Amino acid sequence: MNIWVIMGTRPEAIKMAPVVRALEEISDKVQVTVCLTAQHRELLDQVIRSFNLPVHYDLNLMTPGQTLVEITSRVLERLSHLFSEKKPSTVLVHGDTTTTLSAGFASYYQQIPIGHVEAGLRTYDKYHPFPEEMNRRLVDALSDFLYAPTEQAKKNLLAEHIEEEKILVTGNTGIDALLYIAEKPYRFEDALLERLGTERRLIVLTAHRRESFGSPMEEIFQAVADLVDKNDDIEVLFPVHPNPNVVASVKKYLQDKERVYLIPPLEYVPFVHLLKKCYLILTDSGGIQEEAPSLGKPVLVLRDVTERPEAVQAGTALLVGPHYERILDTAQKLLDDKDMYQDMANKSNPYGDGKAGKRIAGHLYKELSK
Repeated sequence: MNIWVIMGTRPEAIKMAPVVRALEEISDKVQVTVCLTAQHRELLDQVIRSFNLPVHYDLNLMTPGQTLVEITSRVLERLSHLFSEKKPSTVLVHGDTTTTLSAGFASYYQQIPIGHVEAGLRTYDKYHPFPEEMNRRLVDALSDFLYAPTEQAKKNLLAEHIEEEKILVTGNTGIDALLYIAEKPYRFEDALLERLGTERRLIVLTAHRRESFGSPMEEIFQAVADLVDKNDDIEVLFPVHPNPNVVASVKKYLQDKERVYLIPPLEYVPFVHLLKKCYLILTDSGGIQEEAPSLGKPVLVLRDVTERPEAVQAGTALLVGPHYERILDTAQKLLDDKDMYQDMANKSNPYGDGKAGKRIAGHLYKELSK
């Protein structure tokens, strides 16, 4: 039973790590093959090291300034050759990346069963997020085993006439990974990271969405700059995504800004421990919307729509979009209103109990053993 796990980006590796480990533990009859496309080279490598994951094939396909067409075609072609030669029993993909879409097509073209981890997320706006919304919809349509993180995700799949027997609600594997890392004692090697949050309230900012490039991202950074000016007791840490579009807007609004610390993207382990000690999170990331409730941290989502409505419904996250006034006003309320802050911080996490990886491994082994 040879199960291939495909990863291309850091979030994929974080959320697939618990699945890989669970599959390795479930039976000596299971051979797990980890294949990297390296859609995001450096960020991906950080996670592989943090979780000490095995890597059997590294396609190393990332090139500077790559387009969606280029990465899609390269991944599809290389995986097609590998699948034809190695003939996996099934292929596991995660989420909504270009790697996920290409791996799904490569599997489908050779009639290899596909398992989709984190199936069923939807905004129902094909350009938000772009291209992720269509990536996940297409992969769900191709998949044989759909591992939905929540009941809402399952409802989305059923509404699209996907057979219920193909769907299993598992919880989110990202929570498995988060709890594994967060429970370990940790001390920052970097003096700045060790100090942050000890004298002022720390806000963690992440922003990288393709649909926010340009004016929307500039509104985000202008709001953050003005928030710092208005509040002497806060500081902002921003691990800057290396995309040139992000860097250009950062230089315009946040470069050399007092109490705004711009650093390269962090490895997963220190980033989790920064989230543990921060006061508030501003993000356009999907994964952080899931992780923050487990750590008791309110989240302002810098997007107009989210495929993770459970966090908004549970009250752990607020949609503010990439809009200057809404970001500034909502963040200020959370800084000023302790009751509002505590109400958000104390909500329970709607995304699972940390056992999703084991549920996926058990189900897949059972299905493939039939």
